[in-house]
Amino acid sequence: MSNLVVLTFEDMVQAGNALEALKKVQAEGQLHIEDAAVIVKDEAGKVEVKNQASSAAKWGAFGGSVLGLLLMGVFFPLAGLAIGAISGALIAQSLNLGVDQKFVKDVTETLKPGSSALFVIGDKGNVAVVAAALTPFKGTIYQTSIDGDKLEALKSALK
Repeated sequence: MSNLVVLTFEDMVQAGNALEALKKVQAEGQLHIEDAAVIVKDEAGKVEVKNQASSAAKWGAFGGSVLGLLLMGVFFPLAGLAIGAISGALIAQSLNLGVDQKFVKDVTETLKPGSSALFVIGDKGNVAVVAAALTPFKGTIYQTSIDGDKLEALKSALK
């Protein structure tokens, strides 16, 4: 089962750094990140959303490119590959399998200037390893679908 975790930070760099720490945990096989987004609100209030490609969009693009290659491979192999990849990614994105953009916008509006937020959808996470990776960062859990002891471990790591 996938879990959503939204963390907010009082500066503009910690969300990105926390995501990089989680990517290292993923590379070690201790977490699977399905989708992630980093939001930064600068001192002037300008917002930058750095969406990471969701695994659904990646698989949609891959599946679409294979299907496009099969369907158009005889006559236009490169066009079939490109058209299939684009349509597969768009279909996966339209299914809203990643971070909900309206929710991202709602959280963005609550951020103070000079702060950032990290949205992560993931599963198969070793909570102890994830909590250890987040220990260097001082943040707040804004919202999560995790409960019980796992949530307490994350809260403790972010203090």
